[in-house]
Amino acid sequence: MTPTTTTKKKTTKIVARYVEAVGRRKTSVARVRLTPNVKQTILINDRPFENYFHIVDLQRIVMSPFVLVFAGGVPMTEKWAISIHVRGGGIHSQAEAISLGIARALIKITPELRVPLKQKKFLTRDPRMKERRKFGLKKARKAPQWSKR
Repeated sequence: MTPTTTTKKKTTKIVARYVEAVGRRKTSVARVRLTPNVKQTILINDRPFENYFHIVDLQRIVMSPFVLVFAGGVPMTEKWAISIHVRGGGIHSQAEAISLGIARALIKITPELRVPLKQKKFLTRDPRMKERRKFGLKKARKAPQWSKR
């Protein structure tokens, strides 16, 4: 038998260095990291956000989860440095994969955001993929032109 000793437990707050989440769309995979209490920057594949997405609509798609959170009145007191590594697919599917990754990371930080993000469909992974090509056909469903003779 071991002697019983009374020890005082210390309660320490564990602070994570960053929060990471993955977003996918078609063949694009985005790994999103949110780092708290740092200078507010957004880097995509080690390039500034505005240089990676030149089109304003794609920038809006990427930032839409943050816009919803701030418009909903949820206080985000910390500044976030966002580091994103994305590969595969086209530029539009990469933007949607990043949006899903950011939404998933925000939920890990504050679980109360799940309801508003889910209502606006930010947590739904779009399952549509390109259909594979079948043999004997030119594309997935396009057949060669039929000729009688």
